Amino acid sequence: MRIATWNVNSIRQRQEHAVAWLTETKPDVVCLQELKCADEAFPREAFEALGYNVAVHGQKGFNGVAVLSRLPFDEVTSGLPGDEADVQSRFIEVVVSTPEGSLRVCGIYLPNGNPVGTDKYPYKLGWMQRLKAHIAGRLAFEEPFIVCGDYNVIPEPEDAAHPEAWTEDALFLPQTRAAFREILNLGMTDALRATTQEAGIYSFWDYQAGAWQRNNGIRIDHLLLSPQATDRLTAVGVDKHVRGWEKPSDHVPVWAELAL
Repeated sequence: MRIATWNVNSIRQRQEHAVAWLTETKPDVVCLQELKCADEAFPREAFEALGYNVAVHGQKGFNGVAVLSRLPFDEVTSGLPGDEADVQSRFIEVVVSTPEGSLRVCGIYLPNGNPVGTDKYPYKLGWMQRLKAHIAGRLAFEEPFIVCGDYNVIPEPEDAAHPEAWTEDALFLPQTRAAFREILNLGMTDALRATTQEAGIYSFWDYQAGAWQRNNGIRIDHLLLSPQATDRLTAVGVDKHVRGWEKPSDHVPVWAELAL
């Protein structure tokens, strides 16, 4: 099975790109972020026509997450537990059945956190603590479990072309990276780093200052795997070429293949 994540930066603007990429790569489960539309405005028919079941947790103009799956959903839940006052659409979780048992997939759009001197950064750190608590609870099920999406976290200096440019940014602050490591230390595995330690692998290039043309990128889109999913990991990839399409998202798809 191929499980992928992609921040599309507006699904209605990127619908043709998404259909082209799905047709080209045929992933089994896809987590999408930054839909920027309400549930009823999501173009589900375009993806159902390709054979996907669709689950959406949208929000008008901002945020929004979805899961596309070739397998039917056994469960769908929306919203990260731990704060009933949080109305931002950043979390969706599904369970699908495979011949070898269930697979649980969470799609997340973790808060950016900038500007750091505002309430946006405490919200980011608080969200990460809630995510950590949720993952800890799910790990108790001892099942293949993947948490994938736009984490807005640059884990290590080798995950940025110019790490020195990010030292004051919420994506790379020591507190942010420490919170990410706390999640990994629960027993989760960064899929890409389980297969390579190579530097220069990025998933995001800003629209400004020729970042794409100069390969001035960062790696902030991650798939974190439970031990049971890690045991089945066979390949990881970044579909970098998608960033070169006309009017692209500033992110590209990242995927992992599991022997399921």
